[in-house]
Amino acid sequence: MTNDHIYKKIELVGSSTKSSDDAIEQAIARASQTLRNIDWFEVVETRGHIKDGKVAHWQVVLRIGMRLEPDD
Repeated sequence: MTNDHIYKKIELVGSSTKSSDDAIEQAIARASQTLRNIDWFEVVETRGHIKDGKVAHWQVVLRIGMRLEPDD
């Protein structure tokens, strides 16, 4: 048996009116409700909506890495 891992990546977009960090946390929290073996994430893109000269909404594109379960 080996300790090598195989991962699957999915892409998510988190959003928040608070901050980019909150958008990341919201996406990970929601993904954790239905996905198993989430091990890591990377931020691919950050963007937002401006209203009246201020940031009104954050959107963060994430790649989530899920470790595949070994065959039995």
